[in-house]
Amino acid sequence: MDSQERTDWELMQRVAASDEAALDELYRRFSALVFQSSRQVLRSRAETEDAVQEVFVRLWRTADRFDPHRAKLVTWVMLISRRHLIDRLRRQSARPDRAELDTSRTDAGGAVARAEPEGGAEGEEGRDRLRRQLNRLPELQRTVIERAYLQGFSLREIAEQLQTPLGTVKSALSRGLARLRELEGAQEGEA
Repeated sequence: MDSQERTDWELMQRVAASDEAALDELYRRFSALVFQSSRQVLRSRAETEDAVQEVFVRLWRTADRFDPHRAKLVTWVMLISRRHLIDRLRRQSARPDRAELDTSRTDAGGAVARAEPEGGAEGEEGRDRLRRQLNRLPELQRTVIERAYLQGFSLREIAEQLQTPLGTVKSALSRGLARLRELEGAQEGEA
């Protein structure tokens, strides 16, 4: 183990032992990187800030699992971050639309009855809009986004599948997500 690997391992052991100074150091070293990657995926700054906080909680809870022989610390931090973002996106897409309460109706026991969900068609419309926007992207960008966010493949796996350099896959993902945000912004401006 070289000196940097040993330093990283010791840091993560201190984080696992709930050493606040170690957690501060981990945050100082990687918060900007985690924020930047989260911001590329999430819609708002508030969501991004929440995601960064949640990623560092995950890092704290799993610090004892860090193995410098398997990955560099930066790689491990980004893997935890990516997994969290994928989980977050999946939860958001799987979350059912909220049913509004209709206070004018009650059942025989006096409990408030739920109105029928009104957002079903809106959810379907949103998925259709996303599909149309994905179809407007260049093929490589669309393929990388679909495989990374909808199928859960790592960028390295996608690079191997497409027989494309990892840097090219990363760039395609970044440009594709930026373009999707532009298209979504234009769509909201028209509404």
